[in-house]
Amino acid sequence: MSEAISAENIERVLEQRLFELTATVDTQEVSHVAEVGDGIAHVAGLKSAMAGELLEFTSSITGKTVYGLAQNLDRDEVGAVLFGDVDTIKEGDPCRTTGRVMDIPVGRGMLGRVVNPLGQPIDGKGSIGATSRRPIEFKAPGVIQRQPVCEPVQTGLLAIDSMVPIGRGQRELIIGDRKTGKTAIAIDAILNQRGKGVTCVYVAIGQKASTVAAIRETLAQHGALDYTVIVSATAAESAPLQYIAPMAGAAIGEYFMYNGADGKPASASNPGGHVLVVYDDLSKQAVAYRQMSLPLRRPPGREAYPGDIFYLHSRLLERACKLSDELGGGSLTALPIIETQDGDVSAYIPTNVISITDGQIFLQSELFFQGQRPAVDVGISVSRVGGSAQTKAMKQVAGNLRLDLASYRELQGFTQFGSDLDAATQHQLTHGSRMTELLKQPRFHALTVADQVSVLYAGNQGFLDDLEIEDVVPFRNGLLEYLNGAYGKLMERIGDTKIGDDLADRLGQAIADYKNEFLANKVAESPEASSEETEEN
Repeated sequence: MSEAISAENIERVLEQRLFELTATVDTQEVSHVAEVGDGIAHVAGLKSAMAGELLEFTSSITGKTVYGLAQNLDRDEVGAVLFGDVDTIKEGDPCRTTGRVMDIPVGRGMLGRVVNPLGQPIDGKGSIGATSRRPIEFKAPGVIQRQPVCEPVQTGLLAIDSMVPIGRGQRELIIGDRKTGKTAIAIDAILNQRGKGVTCVYVAIGQKASTVAAIRETLAQHGALDYTVIVSATAAESAPLQYIAPMAGAAIGEYFMYNGADGKPASASNPGGHVLVVYDDLSKQAVAYRQMSLPLRRPPGREAYPGDIFYLHSRLLERACKLSDELGGGSLTALPIIETQDGDVSAYIPTNVISITDGQIFLQSELFFQGQRPAVDVGISVSRVGGSAQTKAMKQVAGNLRLDLASYRELQGFTQFGSDLDAATQHQLTHGSRMTELLKQPRFHALTVADQVSVLYAGNQGFLDDLEIEDVVPFRNGLLEYLNGAYGKLMERIGDTKIGDDLADRLGQAIADYKNEFLANKVAESPEASSEETEEN
């Protein structure tokens, strides 16, 4: 029998229904596109739009949704840049606010994948199981939330780790002309992070698609793709996508820095991760930003770049830091790349980024063509973190290296006049040429800290000075093979502690033993020795 109808029953049912009722109010503001062209849309109205807000455009041709990013907030209209299939948006198409700033999906599922700046996979391997989202623009941590850079990021390159060391949380600029090995240094640095607990993000801005594919293949061959995310905005992509690419890469890196291995926010009991982000390169991002800004009617400044180009790069690079222990102690290390024209570091974009970063690795074309690889110019390259990002042993053996090489380069100029040289000057030239040769290193041949300290110690103690210059690299390679094979425990000690008297004696004796063996083998292999054997027979 049905329940009797009464005032009490009606009241009770209404209360229950009202309690179960959920209502949402659509607060989106809708307007229309007044003008569109070159990937830029001018939208009439939208009084409530925020700077950096994600806007939703609906194409009248296809019915699909195209997203845009609010840039100019004028009194009567909003200027926005479009992402995706921009050609389908026409005048009169509806545009609505979303109420949220632009963000991208992030998570550990991105490791080993190639994504576009919107966080969408472009490697044909299916969807990415993203666990959360992060805004592409994020306020950098304040002074209290940081701690000084004190841990090294080993690149495996002797010339860099000894003279321009990079620390976790540092911003070290790689700068040089086209085809001088800038990307090669960054890729070698990524490869050297294998097994060191560092997540890497490589951001390709304005590169050829074939170049990005080759880099991905290189990382895969050397087992580095498992801990690397590639963000690709190729030269064929629109300027807005190239503009947001480095910020998207920073957002992906920040996920690993601000969260522990379990995906929960980092804290003193849940350490955050360490991240290395490569921006290759910011010159092309600046060009893309200029390409966007001119149709947005922003006043051009020096070299036609908008006035806030400096602020664009500063707020990006300031996100690289070493967090305090209370926030998990995670770090984000940035390696921005800048391409110069004919070695001109005084141009607008290079000087801007040099002033923001904590040092620069300058690659010189002349050194590159002379066969000095990596072509690091010691005179202009600097790390403002310095010895804080080096081990005690490395600081000990690399202390005078920069001065020795600088003196050698200066004396080289005087020798061209053909004047007679005294014994001290001749020794300085000989020593400098051997140390310069020692720094030559092919790609994908990283050296451990112990290896680097050992060969620098051999050079400092004069073991290389009486060798022929073409024998320096073979001697170095053979010495490392000899030390790692016969003196494994000694090499472990070198990597951990400062070289004391006892350790120095043992290392010096080991190097002397190998040198005698090396010279004996060389004599045995010489043509003179072969001819003498033939005559005796």
